[in-house]
Amino acid sequence: MKAVAAVATLCLLAASANAALLSRLGGQAYYDDVLNITWTADANLAASTTFGAAGISNTPGLEGQMSWDTAQSWIAGMNAASYLGVSTWRLPHMVDINNDGCLNNFVFNNTDCGYNVVSVGPNASEMASLFYQTLGNLAYYDTSGVPQLPGLGIQFTGPFANLGNTLYWYDLATTSNPPLADLPSPDNAWYFGMPSGGQRVTGRATINPMTA
Repeated sequence: MKAVAAVATLCLLAASANAALLSRLGGQAYYDDVLNITWTADANLAASTTFGAAGISNTPGLEGQMSWDTAQSWIAGMNAASYLGVSTWRLPHMVDINNDGCLNNFVFNNTDCGYNVVSVGPNASEMASLFYQTLGNLAYYDTSGVPQLPGLGIQFTGPFANLGNTLYWYDLATTSNPPLADLPSPDNAWYFGMPSGGQRVTGRATINPMTA
C-alpha cells in the first residue's frame, strides 16, 4: 500500500468523474484510484495523535500545526508505530519542474508555482490532483489571474474529516529561492494552500497543519 500523509498542505478528496475515493482500513483511510495512493481519513490527525513528535501546536484553533522539519519527525513516528498497520506513510509528492523553486515563475496556469498548477500527468502534484481533479475545487484566481470566487475557502472536502482552510506541506524542500523579504532564509519547502488553490514555497520553520 502506498500511504500518504499530508503535512501542512491538505489531503482531501471528493468523488468526481476523474477519480474515485475508496474506503479502506475500516473507513480510516481512502484509496485514490488515479494517484494509486492511500490518504488518512482525518486530514488533521496530528491534532489528536502526535506519535511522540515534539513541536506540534496545541494552541486553540491551531491544533496539529507544525514546521516542515517537525513534520518529518511526525511521519517517522507514524511509521515506527505502524499506524493502521502501515509503515510506509509519507508526505505528498510534488514536482519542481525546472528545479528553480518559486521565484520568477509564479503564474496562474499550468506550471508548478502559482494557481491552477499542473494536476494531471507525470508532473502533477499530488495535492493539486486531489484539490482540482478529485475534489473538483476551483482556485481563487482563474487562468487569467482574475478572481473567480466570492472569497477564499475550499469548496469541496469530500469524505475527509478536519480538512480545513490551511496550508499543507509537501515532502520537497528547496534552496532554489534566494533570500527575500518574506523568505529571509534559503531553507524552504513547498506547500499547497487549500484556501486558494495556490502552490508555492515558504520557510521550513513556518508552522502549518499536518495531515496524513
